[in-house]
Amino acid sequence: QVQLVESGGGLVQTGDSLRLSCAASGRPFINYAMGWFRQAPGKEREFVATVGRSGDSTQYADSVKGRFTISRDNAKNTVYLQMNNLKPEDTAVYYCAASAWFTSTRSNDYIYWGQGTQVTVSS
Repeated sequence: QVQLVESGGGLVQTGDSLRLSCAASGRPFINYAMGWFRQAPGKEREFVATVGRSGDSTQYADSVKGRFTISRDNAKNTVYLQMNNLKPEDTAVYYCAASAWFTSTRSNDYIYWGQGTQVTVSS
């Protein structure tokens, strides 16, 4: 089992920045690719970003490319999502997730999920 706990969400204004963190515990963190997903009210959960086990492989949704950066610190068992130039359409609950396979944009490939952290961007 892997336990994931997100933090860092909040209420910000358009153009602001936030950094989300996801702390992992349980099985060795380095065994898992990590991803961030988000779900806005009334919408399906969508892929945001993913990072490989060593941190050298990343992939982003087109909607966040150039604004968000995913990274991980395997010594701290933590994955981060740096979000810059936030927009109202980024408002959602953000979830981190762990995949026992390689990086993936598909939520079904992730087996462990955190409880989520709310990000609200006001216009």
